[in-house]
Amino acid sequence: MLNNPVNTISSFGYELIRDHVLSSILGKHEDDVLYWAGKELARKFPCKSQEEIIAFFNDASWGTLTIVKESRDGRIFHLTNDPQFLQINNRSFRLEAGFIAEQIQHIQGYLTECYDEKRDKQQFVNFTVKWDVKERILNTIPDK
Repeated sequence: MLNNPVNTISSFGYELIRDHVLSSILGKHEDDVLYWAGKELARKFPCKSQEEIIAFFNDASWGTLTIVKESRDGRIFHLTNDPQFLQINNRSFRLEAGFIAEQIQHIQGYLTECYDEKRDKQQFVNFTVKWDVKERILNTIPDK
């Protein structure tokens, strides 16, 4: 039996599920399914602020999420982690992108999408979040 404290996640176990089992099961639909799974996770674990989203990433051992740019209709986040975690060639970050999109959509109250871009040389994942200020989502935040 491995010496693994109760409150830590084995990176090997996580890697097995995330990079081998899921990709094998989902095949060519992996990115789409992971994005929608991330949105579903966000509905089950709602965050009330960007700070709570950042804390969730840390708690879930997804890495360190930081806001690098804010605009009227979008945000840019960077995700950093152990370089080995980010350098896995085939890893999709659509789960995280879907999670961010749904959380920001709920917080801002507008139809929102999130696009991920892995930057191997800089050792981070870039998440570009955009919302449409003309597409109000009902039952989210009160009108401002």
